Amino acid sequence: MNEQRTSVLAWAAENVSELTIAAAVAAGVFAALFGLRVLLLRAAKRLTPDHSLAIVFADVVRKTKVWFNAALSVQLVQGFLHPPQDVARTISILFTIAAALQVAIWARALILGMIERRTLGHEGDASTLTSAMAIIRLLVSITVFLIAGIVILDNLGVNVTALVAGMGIGGIAIGLAAQGIFSDLFAALSIIFDKPFRVGDVITYQGKEGPVTGRVKKIGLKSTRILSLTGEMRIIGNTQLLAQEVTNYTGRQMHQFKLPVGVTYQTDPAVAAEIPALMRAEVERAGHHFVRAAFVAFNASSIDFELLFDVETGDAGKARQAQQDVALGILRTFNERGIEFAYPTQTSFTAAPDGRMIMPYPEDWPSAADPSAKS
Repeated sequence: MNEQRTSVLAWAAENVSELTIAAAVAAGVFAALFGLRVLLLRAAKRLTPDHSLAIVFADVVRKTKVWFNAALSVQLVQGFLHPPQDVARTISILFTIAAALQVAIWARALILGMIERRTLGHEGDASTLTSAMAIIRLLVSITVFLIAGIVILDNLGVNVTALVAGMGIGGIAIGLAAQGIFSDLFAALSIIFDKPFRVGDVITYQGKEGPVTGRVKKIGLKSTRILSLTGEMRIIGNTQLLAQEVTNYTGRQMHQFKLPVGVTYQTDPAVAAEIPALMRAEVERAGHHFVRAAFVAFNASSIDFELLFDVETGDAGKARQAQQDVALGILRTFNERGIEFAYPTQTSFTAAPDGRMIMPYPEDWPSAADPSAKS
């Protein structure tokens, strides 16, 4: 040990001028790196109002550490000095540690910055978002610094194969043990970042007893709470919710309604032919968009028509009121024209023993065509 120290001191004494020049060069490199950092931050600041990614870039640059610049400066000038092997190895080890840690810091800042930019404008539960970001920061920090530690150990000559294998097996065991928890957690993160729905949105999903429609009250890390239209608070796991088709009614700008209408078989064919035009007139009179109206079927007790029209509004209450206005307008028009709505009826026929059809009442029974007739 003393011999190594003596040899290093002797080398330093013999190369005072070279060490002075190298120190000056290293100081110049350090100053240049610092100046480059300042220039990049200024450029990012000018782009910030128009480029959201510039904020992330500026934060990454701002995370550049002084000790990394110092280690990089010394590493760049050591080739000029040709120091003893022990000194050169020490400088290389220190630079490897500094570089690995700096890259981990940059990676952490970049990943978290991109995630935070993605969550801007999230209108959900602030506590849920805060908890999610805390978990994300922890997972990202552990991952990047764990990789940095493995890189450092590998460069120091440590055999990391067994360590990596052990960590992989441990990770698999933990993942299997907490599979349900992690599944719901990542589903919650997917809801927060992808935004298929937000707190306050009205959605429909498939429950155990059929479709459930309600308003999203809270998006938690494991489950989502939905207040159904019938008043119950439904709690469903995030994984189960995302595994099915979810209909989100929030943000819609149009409601389409299908209105079936059945009239009696006694309706005159010429009048029946006018029914689609009458329905279209009512839709246009109410100020809505007519799609189509047409005959659809001869039903058991009625001649069926179908009206399809759009209401340009995102408000469900206004849309239902528009549907009611059109329906009542059709009812009013049919009453004015003497068009009768059909209702379920059934006619019975009586047969004689020999199979001949016979009237179930006397032939001289008063008929609707002659109400004044007497029996």
